[in-house]
Amino acid sequence: MTKATFDFDWLVIGSGFGGSVSALRLAEKGYRVAVIERGRRYRDEDLPRSTWQFRKYLWAPALGLKGIMRMRLFRHVFTPNQIAVGGGSVVYGGVLYRAKPDFFDDAQWRSLGRWNQLLQPHYDTAEYMLGVKTVPFESVNQQLIRSMARHFGTEDTFTRAPTGVYFGEPGKSVKDPYFKGEGPDRTGCTRCGACLVGCRVGAVNSLEKNYLWLAQKRGVQVLAEREVVDVAPLGAADGSQGYRVTTQRPGAWFARDRQILSARGVVFAGGTLGTNELLANCKHSGSLPRISDRLGELVRTNSESILTVRLPRDRETWRDVTASSSVHVNQDTHIELLTYGRNADFVSLLYTVLVGDGSRLTRPLKWMGTIAAHPLRWLQTLWPIGWSRRMVMLLVMQALDNAIALRARKRWFGRGYRLATEQDRDKPSPTYIDIGNRAAQWLAQQTGGIAQSNVLEALGNIPTTAHMVGGAVIGADVESGVIDRNLRVFGYRNMLVCDGAAMPANPGVNPALTITAISEYAMAQIPAANLEVMARE
Repeated sequence: MTKATFDFDWLVIGSGFGGSVSALRLAEKGYRVAVIERGRRYRDEDLPRSTWQFRKYLWAPALGLKGIMRMRLFRHVFTPNQIAVGGGSVVYGGVLYRAKPDFFDDAQWRSLGRWNQLLQPHYDTAEYMLGVKTVPFESVNQQLIRSMARHFGTEDTFTRAPTGVYFGEPGKSVKDPYFKGEGPDRTGCTRCGACLVGCRVGAVNSLEKNYLWLAQKRGVQVLAEREVVDVAPLGAADGSQGYRVTTQRPGAWFARDRQILSARGVVFAGGTLGTNELLANCKHSGSLPRISDRLGELVRTNSESILTVRLPRDRETWRDVTASSSVHVNQDTHIELLTYGRNADFVSLLYTVLVGDGSRLTRPLKWMGTIAAHPLRWLQTLWPIGWSRRMVMLLVMQALDNAIALRARKRWFGRGYRLATEQDRDKPSPTYIDIGNRAAQWLAQQTGGIAQSNVLEALGNIPTTAHMVGGAVIGADVESGVIDRNLRVFGYRNMLVCDGAAMPANPGVNPALTITAISEYAMAQIPAANLEVMARE
C-alpha cells in the first residue's frame, strides 16, 4: 500500500488531553488526521443533571449505559475515568497545576534530559490553550482548607487553584475570548459546583472548546462511538509501511460493525487504562509483538486517597468550582477540597465511616468496631439524599515513588486479554495515607461532620485514585521503558503514546496539564508533512 492510498496520514486513538493535542498539531503540520473515540459526543446541555441519570453518567456499554464515567475495580486500586469526545476534560474541574519538582527528577527518565527546562515552553503553551486562570473569588471551601493548613502549620502553602474555567460574567454568553474569535462562544461560570458531573453552563474549558474545536476546523475528523480493538502493521513488521486499525461499536453483543482503517502513523491516546488495555491486547495477540516487555510496569496511582466529610447542614460548600484551592499539609502531601455540586448523591454510596490503617483482614474489623461504637453516626451515612449539598471531599495526593503493575490475563470468556493488578514488591502503592485521615478527622471535628472513607478502602484495603498514570512509560531503551524520550514506541515507526500512560512518575498534583505539556513536546518533534510524498490520490 502506498502512502497515497492510506485512509489517513495519522489515526489518533482517544480524544482526551494527549489525543486532542496530537490531532491539532498534526493537522497544523499538514497531515490528514482522524480521532477515534469510543465515547459519545455531548453538547453542554446534554450532560447529566444528576449522577442518578445512569444512562448519561455511567459507562457500561454492554448494559446499554453509554455515559461519561467508567468505574474500574482492580484488586489493588479503584479508579473512575471519563469516556466521551473530549476524554477526561468533559467532567473535570479544570484544575491545572504543574507537576511537583520530584516528578522531573525521577530516576526513570532524568538521564534523558532536563525535563523541567524541556517542558517549560510546552507548559506555557498548554496553559494558554486551556485558558488557565487563577480562581478569582473566595469560597467556603477556601476558608476551610486555609484553616486546615493553619492547624498543620502550613498556612503559607495555601494557594488558589490555576483553573481552566471561563470566569466571565456569570451565565452570560460572549464571543470566544481566547483565540481571537476562532473558538466557540463561551458562558461565564455560575459557581454551581457541578464540574465533576458535567458543566452544562459551558464555562469549563473542555477540549471541545479549544484543541478539538480548532483541530476540527483544520479538517480533523472525529469518529465517535467507535472502539479500537486491534492495531497491526501493514507490510513491514516495524510499521514503516503503515498500520491497519480495526474498530467496532463499543459494547455490542451482536452486529459489532467491524471496520478497518489504514494510516501511516498511530497515536495511542485512550487514557492510561485504555492505552494499556489496547497495547496489551495487541502485544499478546501477536499484532504488535515488538512492544516492550515493560508494558504495564510503573503504573502510578498518584499516591492518592479520596475521603469525604459529611457536614451537619448545607454550608454552600458547593458554591464553587470543583477545586478552587489547595494546601500542602507536609512536604509530600498536597490536598484539595472538592465539590460535586448539588446533584451527585449517587456518589455517597461509595463512602462509609472513616477507617484507620490495617490490612484486608483488620480494616473490616475496625469498620465494624466503629459502627458498634457510633451506630447513629453510621446510620446517618446511609441516607444519600442531600449528601452532595452537605459534603466536602478531600483529594489527597503525593509525589512519592511507588507503583503497581498491570498484567495481561487471558479472558475467561471470549477472545483477548484483560488487565489485572500487582503491587510493586520494592515500592508498593499505599492503601492508606495517615496524614489524609488526620486531615479528614480534623475537618469533621471543626464542622461537626462525619469523616468518611471510601467503602472499598474501608472494607477491602483498596485505595481510590482519580489519576492513574504510567504503564507505557518513557525509558532509555526497550529494556527500561515502552517509549523513548520523544514518546515513540520502541520497535515501531510512526507510533506514539501521548496520554497519562506515558508518564514515568507520580506528578503529585492533577496530571492534566502535564499530560498536555508532554504531548505538546512530542508533537513538536514530528516534522511537517512532505506535501509531495503525502499527496492525496
